[in-house]
Amino acid sequence: MSENRHEHQLARWAKKGQAGSEPVQAATVVLLRDGEGGLETLMLKRNSKIAFGGMWVFPGGRVDDADTDPAYPGDELATARRAAVREAGEEAGLVLPIEDLVTYSHWTPPPITPRRFLTWFFLAPAPDTEISIDGGEIHEHAWMTPAQALQQRDGGDIELAPPTWVTLWALNRCPSVEHALETARAQQPERFETRIGLEADGPTAMWHGDAGWDSSEADIPGSRHRLCMHSGGWRYERSEPS
Repeated sequence: MSENRHEHQLARWAKKGQAGSEPVQAATVVLLRDGEGGLETLMLKRNSKIAFGGMWVFPGGRVDDADTDPAYPGDELATARRAAVREAGEEAGLVLPIEDLVTYSHWTPPPITPRRFLTWFFLAPAPDTEISIDGGEIHEHAWMTPAQALQQRDGGDIELAPPTWVTLWALNRCPSVEHALETARAQQPERFETRIGLEADGPTAMWHGDAGWDSSEADIPGSRHRLCMHSGGWRYERSEPS
């Protein structure tokens, strides 16, 4: 498959080494259900004219001032949970009990990214109600197993951002909603601060524990925690803890 638009942008930004904008707080909720083929997640296709345009994403967006929890005004995580619930309503027409959200991960984009969203990811069981997209920010929706979404990305049918890809990769190991939620509850939310390096076959996203993370040089030998976003298909590599 040829280099897609997102891979091209990452490579271009990495070559220029440009500084990104001031970061913006954001929140995303990964909605899960048990389907005939196993665990499924709700995917939304964003309007091509807005941030992450044309990509398939989980419901989410930037945190608004109104999302601040009056009971916990300085609590970033409590605010993010309220934002995730609001976004699920606005983008998919779903009403989520805030207590259903399980904190999963936090993502910091690379410094080279022009629009930087510091994003909390939550998992939640999807309510058994009809999806209603807004037709503005969101143009399509689909329930997919993680394996289906990853295969469609490699086939060139959909575009995914690295945090979405890695989340789907991890969920692909979960046979059910209950298993996914129990696994998330049993572990500390992982923080991913992304650095982008260039290899001959394309850009590589690196995270804590990768030998090339400090310098953003993907060809440094050693431990691995990275997503190789290469023309032959994306590949996640992570060394076992020593």
